[in-house]
Amino acid sequence: MDLLRWWRFLWALDVEWNQACRADARDFARWMQIADKPVRVHWRHRGKPAVALPAKPRTLAKPTPGTPNPVTGKPTQSTKYAARTRAHCETVLRAFYDFHLDEGTGPIINPFPLDRSRHGRRANAHHSPKGAFKDERKGRYRPTIPKRIPRRVPDELFNQLFAQLKYNRDRALVAFWISTGARAEELLTNLQRDPSPGEQVIGVVRKGTRDYQQLPASADAFVWLRLYQQETCLVVSPRWSAESVPVMSLSPVPVGGVG
Repeated sequence: MDLLRWWRFLWALDVEWNQACRADARDFARWMQIADKPVRVHWRHRGKPAVALPAKPRTLAKPTPGTPNPVTGKPTQSTKYAARTRAHCETVLRAFYDFHLDEGTGPIINPFPLDRSRHGRRANAHHSPKGAFKDERKGRYRPTIPKRIPRRVPDELFNQLFAQLKYNRDRALVAFWISTGARAEELLTNLQRDPSPGEQVIGVVRKGTRDYQQLPASADAFVWLRLYQQETCLVVSPRWSAESVPVMSLSPVPVGGVG
């Protein structure tokens, strides 16, 4: 998508990709800073003139783009390109032209150069293991990414959410999710052997690395899990296999064990 956006910009300027200069890259970075993101037209209205498209009324429940959520503080998607999107685009294009510079198929100068303070060297060169990494700027046209405010849910709203849960399985899932910070997929694929109430840890298979890791959990989470297991007879049935039964699966759980 980043390359396609860059090529469309060059097409508008009637400039070939291998003849782009740093002035074009600077204008492209500036254009991404002030331009609005393209609005995707619904498939029913594709091919129709813009004047024939019906106006979509804005409901009162839908917030204005860019406004933060009053509960979590997460901002909604803005009509402008985010700083992280512009930074990612600059990184992709700089690496793209670096590759063609090495192959000898592109321009002799990278349109997206490094910052002048770098002097052509890599970031954190000659870094001492005892010191912290410096926040050095990489690309000359790379924007500064603002620090993200930690997301949070007030305790009062969390208590209201927890009180509206109807089943012990849902209460156990939410309690484990809050206390361990594990993903929903990691909790839903647990087996009977993974929770350890005596050590107050629960084992999960991490996403990506697929490594097995034990995470500390709260005592209340094990209480809700025990109540859920008692309801579904997962503990009292001697015929239930501890190696093949998920603890909190979304699929229906038979009562009385596997025949």
